[in-house]
Amino acid sequence: MRPRLMFPDADFAPAADTAPLHDLIEDLELPGLWAGMARGDGRLTLIARTATLTPLTDPAAIAHRQDVLGDCLRDPAAARALYDLADAADTAGQAGTRAGARNPEVLLNRSLRTLELLCGHLRTLNAFTAAHAPRFRSAAFTRLFETIRDHLTDDYLAELEALVRRIDFDHGVIATAHLGDGNGSTGFRLREPPAKGRGSATWRRLKRSRLTYTIPGYDDDWRVLTSFRGRVLKVIADAATEAANDVRGFFTALRDELGFYIGCLNLAETLTDRGLPICLPTPRPPADHALTAQDLYDPCLALRHHGPVTGNDITADETDLIVITGANGGGKTTFLRGVGIAHLMMQSGMFVTARALTASITGRVHTHFRREEDQTMSSGKLEEELIRMSAIADALHPGDLVLCNESFMSTNEREGSTIAAEIVRALTDLGIRVVFVTHLYDFAHRMRTDRPARSLFLGAARGQDGERPFRLTPGVPSPTAHAADLYARVFGEPLNPPAEDA
Repeated sequence: MRPRLMFPDADFAPAADTAPLHDLIEDLELPGLWAGMARGDGRLTLIARTATLTPLTDPAAIAHRQDVLGDCLRDPAAARALYDLADAADTAGQAGTRAGARNPEVLLNRSLRTLELLCGHLRTLNAFTAAHAPRFRSAAFTRLFETIRDHLTDDYLAELEALVRRIDFDHGVIATAHLGDGNGSTGFRLREPPAKGRGSATWRRLKRSRLTYTIPGYDDDWRVLTSFRGRVLKVIADAATEAANDVRGFFTALRDELGFYIGCLNLAETLTDRGLPICLPTPRPPADHALTAQDLYDPCLALRHHGPVTGNDITADETDLIVITGANGGGKTTFLRGVGIAHLMMQSGMFVTARALTASITGRVHTHFRREEDQTMSSGKLEEELIRMSAIADALHPGDLVLCNESFMSTNEREGSTIAAEIVRALTDLGIRVVFVTHLYDFAHRMRTDRPARSLFLGAARGQDGERPFRLTPGVPSPTAHAADLYARVFGEPLNPPAEDA
């Protein structure tokens, strides 16, 4: 029995190895997103990281998770109660299923105690299903609760608890064996456990048979008896341990798979409490090159900044290139991050941070952001940028999304524009979508001249007083970043050019 809340036909396993995605994590500031989902819980952080860094590419799989999330958003208290139940059961099973016990009798006793505890949690799960199942609508939850009702009936649980008590062997162990080669014992077989008390029918039959042997009490005799008992109990100890592991494994999987949705609930509550919109997005096929959003914003900025956050509207359907120019500090990089995170959230089955969003599914999101100068580098900064872009190119597939933030600014305008233009043309010709934030006016102008039909050009607005509304609007690429405004804001005085010599 498996939960199947994350995949219709596969298990979900949290994974810690994210080293190959270091640039993506750093550039999109994803730890902030995971912190908002986990609220200090390390396990939820691992689950959130695994889900967002392994995006789904099948629309049916995305819809599967969206349906489960919809149930959780409609009844968050029930979702949290089920998660707490699974977590408590997993914790109860940890001691009994841990490795280390070699003695079959110790292993059996430990596994039986674990099964007793887990039987109680199975009864609680059964009661939860009876009380809450009618309110869940998704196919995944419906199937899970039907399986629980079919398998965890009261009669089944009563039989399981009775069996656990019977194989406790508090009243002795009855087994048979035969003499083998060299008078060695062979053919060990465990018999039905005797009932309580020496007056039971089993003990009376043994007494009448007069086939008894009394241990004199020597150390060697006790060791032989202990070894004999261990060989008899090994099979049933292994079976009891496997059963305990299976039951605990179900609760562990249920906890981990529900953990993703609990992280979504945590994030949704934080954002909606601040009056920020969220929505379930509409995924489209990669070939559509779709991207339409209302009030799209960067959730990591929203989690850091407790004030209002400005969202952006965008209509970029049937485009494979978005070029963003304009004022420094005008929200260009924030928008870029918002686009990347929205794709990761959508393809992990989450809601997205927008009032509405329709976007094409992408195979992978790649980032190429400007890096600060590294004094330890053995090569030039432009070479470092090209090396990183080469690594991205090696991993690209048609339908992927590449986010560039002020790439190739480490050289002069002409050379940087030429490099950027050649790379962007090659990528888009291969069916790869590109969003490019740049101050390279020559590059932006070339793209507008060469390929206006499938490109969108956005500009970071600037008010007459120099203030930034943090909204991007379609328009002609801007030839200036308005750095003088930043100078005046930082130093409190206008930047005046030096007077020419008379």
